[in-house]
Amino acid sequence: MGTVWRARDEVLGRDVAVKEVRAPAGLPTADVERMYARLEREAWAAARIAHRNVVTLYDVATEDQRPWIVMELVRGVSLADQLDAEGPLAPQRAAHIGAEVLAALRAAHAAGVLHRDVKPGNVLLSNDGRVVLTDFGIAMVEGTQALTMTGEIIGSPEFLAPERALGRAPGPQSDLWSLGVLLYAAVEGHSPFRHDTPLSTLRAVVDEELPPPHRAGALAPVIEGLLRKDPAERTPAA
Repeated sequence: MGTVWRARDEVLGRDVAVKEVRAPAGLPTADVERMYARLEREAWAAARIAHRNVVTLYDVATEDQRPWIVMELVRGVSLADQLDAEGPLAPQRAAHIGAEVLAALRAAHAAGVLHRDVKPGNVLLSNDGRVVLTDFGIAMVEGTQALTMTGEIIGSPEFLAPERALGRAPGPQSDLWSLGVLLYAAVEGHSPFRHDTPLSTLRAVVDEELPPPHRAGALAPVIEGLLRKDPAERTPAA
């Protein structure tokens, strides 16, 4: 829902990333306002988390009645781009990335924030070796009211946990499911429950058994533990 621009902070003399939301033409005013509120909540959510594996927020500016988030510029590529360019990762490399994303999620959960959209496109592989979780635009913060319409699916269907696909309240275990799907996609080259349509994908997430990972090696038990349908049986973050 946003475009990220590279910009220059002329006061502090540093390059930054600036996230802009451009509402689709014809979108009702109430929905536009909801999008802007969601963007502001991303800033609030990210600002609560101080961790090397979470993108750093610098400021929120308002221009033309729209919020713009000023963030750390992470030089590198997304995990999604890496997979598109070079194909599946070796299990050892995927395990390293997964451990770094897990550290980011632990920090977020400790701050009372659920990410709700963990996927390769939201994981940045920095040129300096960092793995950075970004885009908290649909994050849920403890004690806040949801900024979505009833019945709206929030998140990417193929990475959505079964309990969320069923409309149940998410918890930290829901982010861990998404991490499991990310790891599966990283080593196998595709997510395990992807189908032709969002609805059929959600049905697969809820009803279908996990296709056994064939390239995961020693990472297979970790993936299988994270992708248990019952969140109470899922491998915990600790």
